Amino acid sequence: MSAELNSLPLLITAGDPLGIGPEVAVKAAMQLNCPAILVGDVTALHHWSSSLPLVDAIEPVERLSILVPPAGEPVEVAAIRLAAQACLDGTASAMVTGPIHKGRLAAQGFAYSGHTDFLGALCGADPMMAFVGDGLRVGLVTTHIPLSRVPAAVTTERVKRCLRLCEKGLRDLGLTRHRIAVAGVNPHAGEGGLLGSEEIDLVKPVCDALIREGLDLVGPMAAEIAFTQLRKGQVDMLLAMYHDQGLAPLKIVAFGRLVNWSLGLPIIRTSVDHGTADDIAGQGIADPASMVAAIQLAVRLAAVSSKTTASQGG
Repeated sequence: MSAELNSLPLLITAGDPLGIGPEVAVKAAMQLNCPAILVGDVTALHHWSSSLPLVDAIEPVERLSILVPPAGEPVEVAAIRLAAQACLDGTASAMVTGPIHKGRLAAQGFAYSGHTDFLGALCGADPMMAFVGDGLRVGLVTTHIPLSRVPAAVTTERVKRCLRLCEKGLRDLGLTRHRIAVAGVNPHAGEGGLLGSEEIDLVKPVCDALIREGLDLVGPMAAEIAFTQLRKGQVDMLLAMYHDQGLAPLKIVAFGRLVNWSLGLPIIRTSVDHGTADDIAGQGIADPASMVAAIQLAVRLAAVSSKTTASQGG
């Protein structure tokens, strides 16, 4: 993998030091022979490989190394902040994040519901959470909000932005077809208005407008039909309206092999598809497959970005 990286280092934040993040980060990077910089709690990282060297700054490295983030806030938060700023400054090629524990951070005053909205605030952007893996790709219009707030959050502008981000993401992946299935908000996509009118009043007009712009969209349709089309390869990505509509079926068929990919940020960020798994932390049995996939996708996207920048003369 070292030959695939450009001259800028890849940063991997280790996540909550009490969870499996440090373990899967070290395992995955060593499995891939990835000359990246791990950013996080040094004790937790050295537990899994005591020979990893420390570096004092973000710079190209020839082997897997550790950088300890500044003190003053939870180490996993400081790591995310440092990595995001390095990507924004152009001193890192991409960032891959290990899992954080939202409850533990909230108890320490962390004001965000997770990585995605924190990164949005750091980058001054409105990101969309997407998951890719096993040939499946799902974007989410809304994420970590109560189900009762979903209808109000599914706005014309939000759905339009998410569909455009899905289409751009498919292009960034190098796919030649960019067909997107759009799930409805309600059961059976509203059943012609019988079970809800969001599809008629909002989702379909957005789809129609973007189809006229040239996007390849089908829907709105019942979520189960959209997933069936996705599994059969009839569409290239699915846009779900809320968290469990998109992720419950996706994780049933591909959990542990998925990558959480933040679309709409000015930087490249990928992550694992799982949490801190406190019940197995420290036992050495955590599966690094999702972290492996997250690193591979980040490297792939960074290479594409580097080539695009070079072709544009910048």
